[in-house]
Amino acid sequence: MDTAALRARVEAHIRRHELIEPGGAVTCLVSGGADSTCIWHVLCELGYDVSTLHVNHGLRDEESEQDARFCREILGAEVVDASDELQLGKEAELREVRYSFATDRLRATGHTASDQVETILYRLVASGSTRGIKARREDGVVRPLLTVWREETEAYCRAEALEYRVDSSNPDTKRGLIRGAILPLLEQLHPGARRNVLRLADEQPRLPRGLEETLAALLDTTEGSAAADLGRGIRATREYEEVTLERGAVTFGPWHIESEVPGLKVRTWRPGDRLVGRRKKIQDVFVDAKIPRSQRHDWPLVVRGDEVVAVPGLVDAPGVKAVRE
Repeated sequence: MDTAALRARVEAHIRRHELIEPGGAVTCLVSGGADSTCIWHVLCELGYDVSTLHVNHGLRDEESEQDARFCREILGAEVVDASDELQLGKEAELREVRYSFATDRLRATGHTASDQVETILYRLVASGSTRGIKARREDGVVRPLLTVWREETEAYCRAEALEYRVDSSNPDTKRGLIRGAILPLLEQLHPGARRNVLRLADEQPRLPRGLEETLAALLDTTEGSAAADLGRGIRATREYEEVTLERGAVTFGPWHIESEVPGLKVRTWRPGDRLVGRRKKIQDVFVDAKIPRSQRHDWPLVVRGDEVVAVPGLVDAPGVKAVRE
């Protein structure tokens, strides 16, 4: 195992998706397994300002306590007891409880390419969607290991003489079923099954099925002009061979944004964004307003083309009204 080469791949993924600022602070959410131990060590070696946090769900009694002790003593983790916050112990519930801590920090998880494949397969059979794990969640949680396979994180830990824990409950989960039974069968059909499934994560997301059907019906009409309400304040208008989408109000996270000015759009911040007609960078607007780095990528911007017209709550513009709920 060439550990330096693996770290270089992780750094390239971080830079490509702008997940962490160079040398910036990041809190790794660690379980003690090979994946989270790997991401902790890799980010430290790459020169980031790394802290660690372990959420103890207490589902496996003494084994959970041993995991917490390992994370505290070996990975230097702050340990949070979440045993009283769980009711059913379902995978989705465990995940949301884990993500409810340290929301004021930039957090990183050890999700790998293997997790990506398992997620795609589960969503495919559960909902017909091939949507994968995002490199950055809407709440700012980042996934620096999405180009690394699980067996590579284990090999990395062995090569760097890093101890790690093994979760005995993993085989009993939905992911455990996919990992232990379904994927081996798919690889019997084709040895490249995992990598082929992983390619689906790079495909552009499709519109929700209801929107596709509405738009298709609109395009199939023989009338010279027609219109359809797509929901969420969006209206599609067809004039002969041209279809335009119009939106007068947008709900963006906790923000409700309305505009009387045509041609405006709402999106998130991109490096290099500046206020229209001014030299001031949006990054400096965030700094002046003391907006935490973890929130900046989720803050809405009202734009015309590549120019930022308004930053809700921070920079107003005529004809644009933004209310935080």
